[in-house]
Amino acid sequence: MEPAPTGDDPSAARSLLERAYVDAVEQADDADAVRTRLLDAAYEQFSRTGVQRTSMEEVAKRANLSRVTLYRRFTTKDDLVEQVIHREFRRYFEQYIVDITSAKTVADRIVFGFVSSLRAIAGNPFIGRLLESEPNLLGSIVGDDGRTFVAVREFVAGQLHLEQEAGNITADLDVDLTAELMVRISASFLMVPSQIVDLDDDEQLTLIARRYLVPMVRNVDLD
Repeated sequence: MEPAPTGDDPSAARSLLERAYVDAVEQADDADAVRTRLLDAAYEQFSRTGVQRTSMEEVAKRANLSRVTLYRRFTTKDDLVEQVIHREFRRYFEQYIVDITSAKTVADRIVFGFVSSLRAIAGNPFIGRLLESEPNLLGSIVGDDGRTFVAVREFVAGQLHLEQEAGNITADLDVDLTAELMVRISASFLMVPSQIVDLDDDEQLTLIARRYLVPMVRNVDLD
């Protein structure tokens, strides 16, 4: 599994989500124990009181470290928030890369990707709180110019391309459009609360994926 190309200057062009995926694939290591401690503290505090109501001083206090130490690692609060989000998305991708190998068919992989992504994001105390109470803040951090959506779409399209190369879906399938539709469906569940679909109900999400997402691909290994 290879990360999608990101242009002539990858570090400048990549969205936060792309960077998280690349770090997960490359298994980049962060050996800074103090930085990890501060990120842990920020995650806990943001999950409890929200980003906007949390001060840098509260994060430093929760980590039992000085404000100076905090500002040496993260020069602004926005930087701190972005790095916490980055780490949560990276953790999701790391687990996804491990778990997807157990899916036997393309249908199973589509279902798993849909269910696991909604569970991981909506069920994350920090990300879930941002989606519920501060969605505009989340959008501005991960990329309000649409780059994050494009990154997710390209990731899904990349997986579908791999299925095509393996002969699991037909070569004439428009994988880019299919990925676009799949991602928009998933994003709508996350951004607009549903009174019909329970994002905590894996069985219901599995049924939705098999009934509505899997038929989007004309593949040869549905059974």
